[in-house]
Amino acid sequence: MTRENLLKWAPVLVLIALVLFFSAINPNFLSLRNFARLSIAASPALMVAVGVTFIIVMGSIDLSMEGAVSALAVIFCYMLVWLGGSVAGLGLLAVPATLLLGLGVGAINGLIHVRLRIPSFMSSLAMGFVGTGAAVLMTGGNIVKIDDEVFRALLTYRMLGFPLMAYVALGFLLLAWVIQSYTRLGRNFYAVGGGEDLAHASGVNVKRVRVLGFALAGFFFAVAGLLQVAKLGQAESVTGSNLMFISITSVVVGGVALWGGIGGVWNALVGVLIVSVINNGMIVIGIPDFIQDGLLGVLVIIAVILSTDRRSVAFVK
Repeated sequence: MTRENLLKWAPVLVLIALVLFFSAINPNFLSLRNFARLSIAASPALMVAVGVTFIIVMGSIDLSMEGAVSALAVIFCYMLVWLGGSVAGLGLLAVPATLLLGLGVGAINGLIHVRLRIPSFMSSLAMGFVGTGAAVLMTGGNIVKIDDEVFRALLTYRMLGFPLMAYVALGFLLLAWVIQSYTRLGRNFYAVGGGEDLAHASGVNVKRVRVLGFALAGFFFAVAGLLQVAKLGQAESVTGSNLMFISITSVVVGGVALWGGIGGVWNALVGVLIVSVINNGMIVIGIPDFIQDGLLGVLVIIAVILSTDRRSVAFVK
């Protein structure tokens, strides 16, 4: 029962407590149908949170997700329509093209941060605005719809009661875990987050690692964009709306340290589940939306208080 163990397992215990709490109030919360609904809402947010996790582990921050997801979703819809309108044909090429474009957008974000020496929160926030503006420019403020039943099967096709998109999200989560745990790049993320000067002295190319981290985040933002299109059947300039708040909240609540070097993608999963359970549970028991947002804000503050040794912080920036 050390402080370290409590901090490590606190998010999981909070998740279990929330499930028990909402189940006691309304037994329908434990239904398979409700869990399937929860997984649909959580899948795109999980992909964004995974991408953000790599950045925060490095000690940086990425706030471009809303604009990136919106722009990538719009581009995917246009490419799919242009290539025939179905992933059963040439339209399938739109999927890898969107993922590669996400890598490129993330890399540009990282290069702006590293080469121009702009703080990551500022450069990424600006790139997010650029992405939103690009989505508005491409759509003219309208909605781009797709009618491909094959691609929408990510939402409509069920396995063991859960939509296919939940399994897709789980697959990409496992990919992120492999990158984090079994590749040199993943180890370098932690090295940079643990101390940039020490990592540089150990032979790590810190600038290259940061750019690759942002590129990887862009890749997962693209996956989130694809899942959003599958869920909604359309894309527009606000497709990525509210993903910034959800993803950052999830990562912090899940136990990823904002100063870097601590946490990982499984923490992001737990955090996304906590946020999704709160949102879903409050809907089930009939609590208004604004109370949900307020509770999530309080939850972030509590998570930071519990995970930060403020005696060692000389100055709060």
